[in-house]
Amino acid sequence: MLRSGGLSPTDPLVARRRGSARLAAAVTGALALLAFLGRSSDPAAQRLNQEAPLTLGAALALTGNANLYGQDQRMGIGLAQGWLQAQPHPRRVELQLEDSASDEPSAIAAFNLLIRRGVIALIGPTLSQQAFAADPIAQRQGVPVVAPSNTAKGIPQIGSFISRVSAQSSVIAPLSIDEALRREPTTRRVAVFYAQDDAYSTAETAIFQKVLAARGLKPVSIQRTQLADNDFQNPITAALQQRPQLVVISAQAVDGGNLIRQLRELGYRGQIVVGNGLNTPNIYPICQRWCDGVLIAQAYSPELNTPVNIAFRRLFAEANQGRTPGQIAAQAWTAYQVVFEAIQRVEKRGGFEGLTLGQARQQLMKELLSGRYDTPLGPIRFRPDGEVVQGRFYVAEVRMDATGRNGRFTLVREQELPEGTP
Repeated sequence: MLRSGGLSPTDPLVARRRGSARLAAAVTGALALLAFLGRSSDPAAQRLNQEAPLTLGAALALTGNANLYGQDQRMGIGLAQGWLQAQPHPRRVELQLEDSASDEPSAIAAFNLLIRRGVIALIGPTLSQQAFAADPIAQRQGVPVVAPSNTAKGIPQIGSFISRVSAQSSVIAPLSIDEALRREPTTRRVAVFYAQDDAYSTAETAIFQKVLAARGLKPVSIQRTQLADNDFQNPITAALQQRPQLVVISAQAVDGGNLIRQLRELGYRGQIVVGNGLNTPNIYPICQRWCDGVLIAQAYSPELNTPVNIAFRRLFAEANQGRTPGQIAAQAWTAYQVVFEAIQRVEKRGGFEGLTLGQARQQLMKELLSGRYDTPLGPIRFRPDGEVVQGRFYVAEVRMDATGRNGRFTLVREQELPEGTP
């Protein structure tokens, strides 16, 4: 018998309460299951298969306005992969390549895709402004990143998993300016051009202008352009009205190459210094014979006669009808090489044994930063913050052949920097 005021088990309110309890329990169980499944499907949580190869991801600008760099990088990485894999090593390494195009959303998408596939490390992205967008994703996931071509200030400082083999512009920019002033010590009037919608160009022009100021030179004209520009008549005309003796350009290959050509076509005959964005043989068909005489500082010289650079030069020439490699391809080779060699050193010590992918990534990053590497760039190492330390740099002058369609970066000057220089 029920007590007065009690509810029957068949009462609708009791049924509803019981139904709610069952639903809550079901939801809790489902959430727990999903959480478990989420953890178990997270590549970082999976233990490595000691027999399986590790996968290295590369996100490169294979399309878009930066594709000339991306194609060079694909070539450099491919040559490094073939050369290193031909030698006996304790751990096989496979490569997955994704197109990061030339914009930030594509770089983010490429990084996310490769991370979900379980890569142990990433090479890329091609552009500095892409790195500022995509690198934080890798940092949050604990995935090592080696940037082959990001020279803007602050890239390694994004986080402890971010590094680069490309020397920052502040190290390189003074060398080409000083060479131009050595050749023309009476230079007083300088015009500056830069792509204002590009993180690399804006960062580099600030460095160029700082160097000029330190040499007692204030630009008589500063012209802001856009990456997509192909007609520079108005900014060139404005600059030439100031009668510059030296023009300093921070741009990428296509817009920078067109700017050089139009400067010469419109009558400028003085010296031209360009930044790292034009550090590719792909500028030759763009500015053609008007490239001749352009000065550029470099982190790579094909004339470096070390065993690894000799191998790189030979393989590049065989794959490219005898062409001489440029800096972009050399740095991409280097990025692949340092990750590959760091993997093999960890493997030799048994460092990956029994680790999850997440733990392996941590081990790899530690090893990567502690090593020294003999690369096509020369000997390099890393600072604890991921900044590359490289002791040898160059100034080159573009020399075009009689056809005006092909040329080479001819070494003008080599400079050794102190060991502690980033």
